[in-house]
Amino acid sequence: MDATVAVTDVTSVGPNTVAIVLESPDGFEARPGQFVKISAAVDGEEYARFYTLSSPDAHETFEITVGVDPEEAGPFSRHLLDLEAGDELDISGPFGNEYYEDESHVVVLAGGPGVGAAVGLGERALRDGASVAVIYKDDAPAHEERLADLRERGATVVVTGGDLADHVADVHDGDAQVFVYGFADFVQEAADAVESAGGDPADAKVENFG
Repeated sequence: MDATVAVTDVTSVGPNTVAIVLESPDGFEARPGQFVKISAAVDGEEYARFYTLSSPDAHETFEITVGVDPEEAGPFSRHLLDLEAGDELDISGPFGNEYYEDESHVVVLAGGPGVGAAVGLGERALRDGASVAVIYKDDAPAHEERLADLRERGATVVVTGGDLADHVADVHDGDAQVFVYGFADFVQEAADAVESAGGDPADAKVENFG
């Protein structure tokens, strides 16, 4: 699906990180773990990037989470950070096959900007009655309020700046569906941690941000 949609809310959710809520166009259906392409013209140049949903569903609205290193931010990243309610963006999607499919036991491993996908998926799975564990690696965490809410509602939530292996071993068992969201180095670290815990990394649903 291709559509132009309005921004309904932009909220700071951590250091140099915002959650952008967008109107869902008619017929738009997306599940946690899927992603959309966001496009816009900035100073006469066309830009596009892919962002994973950070909302538990896409009924009426959906959310993406955008984190930007201010020292490396380009024109499009700065444009997204400066959005306000009423602005418009072009979207395409949803894309991705490695999404939440009503599994009853989920373990979500998130590095850096992968936290957006983690909180959205965790919220949806808890709402569906699943058991949920989220292990999030970041030195400057985002979405801390939603992570705290997940913990209060019964999810296991670990925020760490260190090694993943021991934390994954604590929550992984043969029945868990593992989801992994992050850049390549984190994805490899997560695969190694799953293998150390007795799981098969090939069974994980992975979104590698590059």
